[in-house]
Amino acid sequence: MSLIKSISGIRGTLGGSPENSMHPETIVRFTLAYAKFIRQQFPDIQHPHILIGRDGRISGKFIQQLVEGALLSYGMNISELDYTTTPTMEVAIASYRAQGGIMITASHNPPNWNALKFFNHLGEFLAPSDVKQIIFLSESTTEIPFQENQLGQLNTASSFIPEHINKILSLPFVDVEAIRKRRFKVVADAINSTGAIALPLLFDALGVEAVIINDQPLGAFAHEPEPIPENLLSLSQHVRDKGADMGVAVDPDVDRLVLILPDGTPMGEEYTVVAAADYVLSHKRGNTVSNYSTTKALQDITIKHGGKHFQSPVGEIHVVQKMKEVQAIIGGEGNGGVIFPELHYGRDALVGIALILSSLAQRKISLLDWKNELPYYYMQKVKIPLSKSTEIKNLLIQIENNFSHEIFETFKDDGLKLVFKDSWIHVRSSNTEPILRIIAESPSDEKTHELIEKVKRML
Repeated sequence: MSLIKSISGIRGTLGGSPENSMHPETIVRFTLAYAKFIRQQFPDIQHPHILIGRDGRISGKFIQQLVEGALLSYGMNISELDYTTTPTMEVAIASYRAQGGIMITASHNPPNWNALKFFNHLGEFLAPSDVKQIIFLSESTTEIPFQENQLGQLNTASSFIPEHINKILSLPFVDVEAIRKRRFKVVADAINSTGAIALPLLFDALGVEAVIINDQPLGAFAHEPEPIPENLLSLSQHVRDKGADMGVAVDPDVDRLVLILPDGTPMGEEYTVVAAADYVLSHKRGNTVSNYSTTKALQDITIKHGGKHFQSPVGEIHVVQKMKEVQAIIGGEGNGGVIFPELHYGRDALVGIALILSSLAQRKISLLDWKNELPYYYMQKVKIPLSKSTEIKNLLIQIENNFSHEIFETFKDDGLKLVFKDSWIHVRSSNTEPILRIIAESPSDEKTHELIEKVKRML
């Protein structure tokens, strides 16, 4: 049983006590804290407008009802998007000019997890200081200040997915005509969540022959939901069997995108944002941003196209804040998250697909040929379970001391990232799981493995 409060929202397992799980009392308490926060942000609006959506998880409906009841009791007007995607929610909040939104999704976490993702009026994740304020408000008694005639109203809206896709099609970097002429064949794994609604609509609009597997948005995931190679074996086989140009995998809320090469080999989740940036930067020079755990290949591609690359702590809002600061034209995270500000400041698998297909169509090459052009590094990611008694700070000090003779650069605002002459390692506690993440990258598989094993021995 776990409950994690972070910039990625309030996330936990189902079943357990209010203190350590997504218990109904916990859900209502944090929803009321968010409602109070919104009222503090917009004191002159009698009934702030909040959008509510969910992915396909089985637990989503009952959590949605708890969230809506709490918001209505606090005088909020609600537009219920029901089944939708996280990037769609972000676009919809801005389009509706709402005061905020809550997406009910635990993204890549296993089925027994769920979460509340909170957004501001721009359709962006809340800043760290705002999250701290909501956590503070949740720890105090929240009185319901309204009487019967002051309650909010609930309205059913469309999922907004078609409108989201139309906005993608209108982007200047999305070459719909070239994609349609290419007549791509794509196999996509929708993992029985809201990708099963969004992906067919996108592919149909782009004239792509699509085979969708796990195509029911009912939340009974066909495999573990994180789109990593060991969970995509069936997709890889389908790509080979169908002779497809590529495969596509998304997570349950469709903000992460992983590509499969025509031979069924995963391209690697790190290379989604690298490829998307390579295409965009080939048309417009500019800066890029990624988090500390993302491959150095993005920096190489950015420099190749005459731009500057910047890094931020892990977490969508951290990347977004840095992108705004340096006016980046594209960025993201190495977990398959593409952020393209011309549409919105959020990870978006749908816009990632459109950009990737546009590049392949314009250049008339295969995904494999393109991958072979990109700079390549060997990365390894390891998860270590954490107990509440684990002293993270002392562990990081020990790791830094053991590497002190070879450190080229150090970052300490998100765990510990150590940069060496031709490699790096990043050790941090997760925002979304009770684990310690160890990520290393170098020009050789042997060197990367050696870095990981050295840290594991210290732990």
